[in-house]
Amino acid sequence: MSPVPLPDGELAWLQQLPLPYTNGEVLARLIAETDWREETVLVYGKRHLQPRLSAWYGEAGYRYSGLSLAPAPLTPLLETLRGAVQDVTGHHFNSVLLNYYRNGQDSMGMHADDEASLGPAPVIASLSFGATRTFILRHKRSKQTLKMDLSDGSLLLMSGGTQIHWLHGINKTAKPVGPRVNLTFRKII
Repeated sequence: MSPVPLPDGELAWLQQLPLPYTNGEVLARLIAETDWREETVLVYGKRHLQPRLSAWYGEAGYRYSGLSLAPAPLTPLLETLRGAVQDVTGHHFNSVLLNYYRNGQDSMGMHADDEASLGPAPVIASLSFGATRTFILRHKRSKQTLKMDLSDGSLLLMSGGTQIHWLHGINKTAKPVGPRVNLTFRKII
């Protein structure tokens, strides 16, 4: 993985995760085999439908934005993807959050993955399949912004102080874009 300069954080990038399947096969299987849900989250005291579909798999439950997610067991495909991510990053992950962006109107608001269950310096591995979307990072204090195109088959590793000092998200886009599935592998402690 190649390091990406980031003040107060650590990022590493890999253009293509080595896999025994094509990216297109993985995307099609993830869309077809995942138990997708449209969740309602609590934002500034109000409940909103998330502008994307999501699913939680792994060994532990997870709480964020007023949601309590019980894990489904990892599927054989998710086990293969987790193994490939662990081989490349050298980190162990016990759970994965999947997000399905059906088109350009699906998005992810700016946030940090800083829940106590992830520990004081979470390591998050973000694996993307399908349409390229722009991933935005914004420093909490300086407001410095970094934009990265997360392309089909790419892997982004966020570690160190990234979740402490930075927010990240995916904006809506008016450009026509195809479907995208993003998997964020985590270790729940």
